[in-house]
Amino acid sequence: MNIIFGPINSRRFGTSLGIDLSPSTKQCNFDCLYCELAPAHTVDIQSEVVKVDAIIQELKKHLNTNIDVLTLTANGEPTLYPHLSELIDEIDKIKKNTQTLILTNSATLVDEKIFNTLLKLNQVKLSLDAISGDIFKKIDRPHASIKIENVVQSVQKFSKLYKGKLFIEILFVHGLNDTPEEVQKLNEVLLTLDCTRVDLGTIDRPPAYPVMGISYKELHEISLLFDNSLPIHIASRVHAEPNNAEYSKEEILNTLDKRPLTMDDINLLFDEPSKKRLFELIEEAKIEKKVLGNLEFLIPHANVKRKRS
Repeated sequence: MNIIFGPINSRRFGTSLGIDLSPSTKQCNFDCLYCELAPAHTVDIQSEVVKVDAIIQELKKHLNTNIDVLTLTANGEPTLYPHLSELIDEIDKIKKNTQTLILTNSATLVDEKIFNTLLKLNQVKLSLDAISGDIFKKIDRPHASIKIENVVQSVQKFSKLYKGKLFIEILFVHGLNDTPEEVQKLNEVLLTLDCTRVDLGTIDRPPAYPVMGISYKELHEISLLFDNSLPIHIASRVHAEPNNAEYSKEEILNTLDKRPLTMDDINLLFDEPSKKRLFELIEEAKIEKKVLGNLEFLIPHANVKRKRS
């Protein structure tokens, strides 16, 4: 039973040591189409529970100063772990300067106890794949008790009260939540949230069901549909073929005004002469670098102040 795994180098979160709160079997309140684990019936409680002492003992063997984040995750949904609050308290006693992070599907935020427990963490990543009830049910296949409107309300409330780094992740599935109509609904909700970054991704591992992801180009086009005040980041590089397009200096500034980009994005989108123009703009102080949760974005100097923090 491997409770601790890694460390792995995460571009988004730094050097991460994983803590699996359901190491023996999948226990989840979703049965997502895109899940890398095999399909399974949804549950609302864990039937196989690891003791807090066992987790802490294993963690002590692997924890060192080179770890940026301790990532609470699971074969399923980590917030279903019944001793989560106690576990976080025990981790806080030994973690020193290491950050705590949880990767959750957001659904259990409707539970006041879990809501308050997650407030204790340094970083929280919430998934929000769809706003429309029918699309939410198709993609995430939630437990019957879960209603997307309740989840959204809880996410909105959490974002206002949480003091740490909050990340929102949207995973796009071809033909389901990648329509302009659903993106607009997601956009409207995101504008009500206070978050560090919004990560857009797609399927990059073999999925549980026969569904497909979308390309990097499609992700980039979708990113432009979101309000340009939102801290959008394209997290997935699946099917990422270089575009090698030519951009003038004016086009570079206009592009970055619509959507700040990382150097990974630049390397995929720009040809070599355009990259040279980009570096010239940086030297001319017309483009600045801005860090959002371990990632460095390029943004026009002229609109730094009007971008939401």
